[in-house]
Amino acid sequence: MSWLPSEDPILGDPRSCDALELVVVPRVRDLGDGFSVRRALPHGKRQMVGPFIFFDHFGPVQLIAGQGMDVRPHPHIGLATVTYLFDGRITHRDSNGNIQDIAPGAMNLMTAGRGIAHSERSPEAERHGGRMLGLQSWIALPADREEIDPSFQHFDAATLPVVEDTGLFARVIAGSAFGTTAPVTQVSDWFYVEVSVEAGRSVPLDANHEERAIYVVEGEIEIAGDRFEGPRLLVFRPGDRITVHAVRPTRMMFLGGAALEGPRHIWWNFVSSRRERIEQAKEDWKMGRFAHVPDESEFIPLPE
Repeated sequence: MSWLPSEDPILGDPRSCDALELVVVPRVRDLGDGFSVRRALPHGKRQMVGPFIFFDHFGPVQLIAGQGMDVRPHPHIGLATVTYLFDGRITHRDSNGNIQDIAPGAMNLMTAGRGIAHSERSPEAERHGGRMLGLQSWIALPADREEIDPSFQHFDAATLPVVEDTGLFARVIAGSAFGTTAPVTQVSDWFYVEVSVEAGRSVPLDANHEERAIYVVEGEIEIAGDRFEGPRLLVFRPGDRITVHAVRPTRMMFLGGAALEGPRHIWWNFVSSRRERIEQAKEDWKMGRFAHVPDESEFIPLPE
């Protein structure tokens, strides 16, 4: 989605759990028309968790009848976008000619690489007072893969591996977790899992991943005696064994992966290890050099 970064989210809860590096209380940003997001990354104290460089939580919002979400065509470079819904639907269109309705539980991964444009709109069926709740993340690409050809992958919820046990539901969206692996093709090592637990149930966070975090969407958890309510992003040290205990019914995301080789420059929808590459992308969008999104006449101008 095309959202300019807001001010950095603030450091929130006091923390005594030694495994925790950072607790982020996402900052709410009003996008207009009654639509707002909670932004957890990037943060002033932490740009990325693994390759996750941008993390927005939108909803729950009740759409007004006759209206919907309309994110006009806009460009990306140097990243992959992951759109994941709990409620509602979004129609994705991109300049490679892909058109895809995104439903709850599906994995939608658009890799921008050297450059792609896309739009995200509510389908007609959702414009009669539908509800929306979901997440959008940006995955920064390794420096030697930033200029790969743009591509698109989509996996319906039914095709993603699910782990179920008493009081536990986990859907592996990308990478490996809970002894299973998602089918999505990746250009770097990262993982993303939806985890829902009933009150009183405990679940482990895999210690094998280099960088790890938990985003509590809703509910309340306890870790080593400390309690955290959603929404919160909890970032952990490498290597520590983490057990998450649900105080109330809780929905959360496990995420992270291998650290990239260095920080990234971010401007608008562009991510790159090279500042001059972002300047080139700005000029390319301004001059209309990106491929166009079929069946779209609108676009978001380059911010001044």
